[in-house]
Amino acid sequence: MILRDVLKRGEEELLAAGVPEAGLNAWYLFSWCFAMERSEYFLRWDSEAEEEKCRKYRDMLALRKTRIPLEYITHETEFMGLVFYVDEHVLIPRQDTEILVEEVLAYSAGKDILDLCTGSGCIGISLAVLGNCHSVTVSDLSEEALQIARKNALDNKAQVIAVQSNLFDRISGTFDIVVSNPPYIPSKEILTLMPEVRDHEPRIALDGEMDGLSFYKTIIRESGSFLRERGMLVFEIGCDQAEDVSALMEQAGFQRIEIKRDLAGLNRVVRGEWSSKCR
Repeated sequence: MILRDVLKRGEEELLAAGVPEAGLNAWYLFSWCFAMERSEYFLRWDSEAEEEKCRKYRDMLALRKTRIPLEYITHETEFMGLVFYVDEHVLIPRQDTEILVEEVLAYSAGKDILDLCTGSGCIGISLAVLGNCHSVTVSDLSEEALQIARKNALDNKAQVIAVQSNLFDRISGTFDIVVSNPPYIPSKEILTLMPEVRDHEPRIALDGEMDGLSFYKTIIRESGSFLRERGMLVFEIGCDQAEDVSALMEQAGFQRIEIKRDLAGLNRVVRGEWSSKCR
């Protein structure tokens, strides 16, 4: 079978299975299996496909048809221009979260930074690689997630300190910046998510309990003990949570609270400055 027909059959199979963006997904899997960019494909589309690679492609298509996310099949995704390993123990990094990293990067020079609920490590590792930080600590409750974060740090040549901790429970010292993309989806909304998210991404990294604000409340309440004077707390939020999270921060003594929007114009980041004098 020639390459063009292999790709066409992949598109047809994913489309019939109801996979969103079937053509794009078929191409990504094809490109990964055959190690081929678009430019090479257009030069070789009528070449005979290697059977071993065709078999691998069919296996990956079969997985995608069950709505396993593309990134869990290839075990990689790009974030902030870096490549991260991912599997079912961590959330797949989203482009929206790059807004959070870019916000912290603007203040990161020479700073000690703590990344809570790190998952794959994409936030902390990106800061360590792209910023001029003094130190970056990444933390997660899940040991499986931390193992992945350590692997990603090694693969990206990032110097980070990894700590297994339930939020601040096992964190010591103080920091200039605490950043977090915590679980923030209300429990009742989990079942309404796409199958790729609902059935395959770790619920522990999604579920923000009844109102989606549980982790924000705890982090805001406890962060004052771990932030230096005029230190910064920076969150990713759900698009409808900016007002609630901002109010919680203000009540806890944070000042200069700001909300940042993502590329779609939705509220995505809330940050504030800590002052013990206002506590």
